[in-house]
Amino acid sequence: MLMISERRATIRTLQGWAIHVLQEVGAIRECEEHGWMQDRADPHARERAFDIARRDPPADVSPDVAETAIRDVLDSIGDTCPECSPDEEDRS
Repeated sequence: MLMISERRATIRTLQGWAIHVLQEVGAIRECEEHGWMQDRADPHARERAFDIARRDPPADVSPDVAETAIRDVLDSIGDTCPECSPDEEDRS
């Protein structure tokens, strides 16, 4: 019988890799209505993301550069969606 194994999608940029890692560990989430990334301000999730960057960076990327990519993504997003009204954010 032919078995097809599911492969992970190839991440094309270092920023894309960092966003993927941060989403997997729960450090960021996407606004369900508008699609903006939001920082969940979870220090444990952030630390898990930095641990992944140190231990398992993308191919041909040093752990320091991977950590910097994680930090850059975190620094570029806020904890609120710029398009949601304050009432909408309270519900999420």
